[in-house]
Amino acid sequence: MNPSSEHIPRVSTRARWWPARRTGRAAAGTGIALTLLAGSTYAATALMDVPAPHDLARLQSTQPSRQGDRFPARTVTTASTTSELPASPQPAPRTVPWKGGSLPFEQFLETTHTNAFVVLQDGKITHEWYADGVTADTRMSSWSMAKSLVSLLVGQAVQRGELSEEDRLVDLLPELRTGGAYDTVTVRHLLDMSSGIDVDENYKPWWPFTGTARMLLTRDLPAFVRDHRSVTYAPGSQATYRSVDTQMLGLVLSRVEGRPLAEILGERLWGPMGATRTATWNLDRDGGTEKAFCCVNATARDFARVGQLVLDRGRAGGRQVIPEQWIDRLSTPTPHSIDGWGYSAQWWHPTGGNGKDFSAIGVYGQYTYVDPVSRTVIVKLSDHGTQQDEQETIDALRSIAHGDA
Repeated sequence: MNPSSEHIPRVSTRARWWPARRTGRAAAGTGIALTLLAGSTYAATALMDVPAPHDLARLQSTQPSRQGDRFPARTVTTASTTSELPASPQPAPRTVPWKGGSLPFEQFLETTHTNAFVVLQDGKITHEWYADGVTADTRMSSWSMAKSLVSLLVGQAVQRGELSEEDRLVDLLPELRTGGAYDTVTVRHLLDMSSGIDVDENYKPWWPFTGTARMLLTRDLPAFVRDHRSVTYAPGSQATYRSVDTQMLGLVLSRVEGRPLAEILGERLWGPMGATRTATWNLDRDGGTEKAFCCVNATARDFARVGQLVLDRGRAGGRQVIPEQWIDRLSTPTPHSIDGWGYSAQWWHPTGGNGKDFSAIGVYGQYTYVDPVSRTVIVKLSDHGTQQDEQETIDALRSIAHGDA
C-alpha cells in the first residue's frame, strides 16, 4: 500500500476471529443425519483437544472485547505503588477524516463500535470516553496488542543478557529441533514476523480447527507448536503476519525466566509502569500456558500507560523500564513490510502520516497509538469488524493527535 491508496480498505492476514453475531443457517437433512453430524463434531473437538461445540457457540455469541472471560486466565499483578494519570480536559474533536470525507467524532465512535477511548498528551488525559456499561475499571481484551507487550518483555530480556536476537529458537527450546530449515529460525525472525513458520492465519467459522484458530482454541499450546515445525520460506527472506511467531517468543521468555509469562509481565512491566488495575492473560487450560499472541485483558487507562511508557522512551516512575535501544528498535520499520505497512519488533508502522508514529493493533479495532511528534497516545478498544477500517481509523487518530479535527 502507498499513501495515495490509504483510504482503500486493506486486506490483511492479521489474526482474527469470526464476528460475534451471525445469523443462523437453516438445517437440512433428517434427524438421524443431524445426530450423526453432531456426534462427529463433538468427537472431532475431543480428538483435537479444543472446546466442545456448545462451548464454541458460547464463545461465538460473546462480544470480542469480553471473550477473555470465556478462557482460563492467570493474573497479572501490579505494584503496591501505582501512578495516577493527571487530567487536563480538552474539548472533544468536532469531526475526524473518514473515507475521503469527514465524520462527527461521536459518530466515528459509534460507527467503529468503540467501547473505550482515551487520549493522553504529554502524559495527561485530555479526553476520555466510555460506552454504556463500560468504565475506567472495565478490563477488555487486547487481542493482538498483546504481541507488542511481548516485544517489550523481549527487549528487557535482551538487555539483561538472557536473550540475543541472533539466538536460534531450537537452541532455546531444544525439544523443537528438526534437523531442517526450521532450526535456522532466530529470535529476530520471530520478532519481525519473518520466520516462515507454517501456521496459517486463515479462519473458517464452520471449521476452526487449523491455523491460528486452532492455536487460539487448543488446550495444549506446547503440543501445538511441536506439531507445526515446518517453514514455507527461508527464515528472514520475507515477512508474513503469523501469530505463531509471538507464541514462540512467549514460550522462549517463560523458558529463560523459568516462570509463567503473566508473572513476568506483572513484575517487569505492569508494576514498574504503575498500572492501577491487575490484568489477566488467557491460558490454553487451567494452570497452563499463556496465549502469548493475544488475550491480555486490561483497562484502557493501563493500555494507555503502556503507550506512554513507549512514548517516554522506556522510562516510568523515574526509572528506565524498557531499554532506550529497544524503543529505537521497535520504532524503526524493518525492510520487509507486511500487508503494505511497516513492521518492527511486533509493532505496526502504518502508511502516511508523519512517518514517526506507530501502533500496537489488535483485531476488532484495538489500538494503542503512539505519536512522538505530538507527544500523543490514543487507546481505542472496540467490537468492530475483524480488520475493518484500520487505515481509516489510523487516519482519524492522527487527526486527533495533531489537533486537525
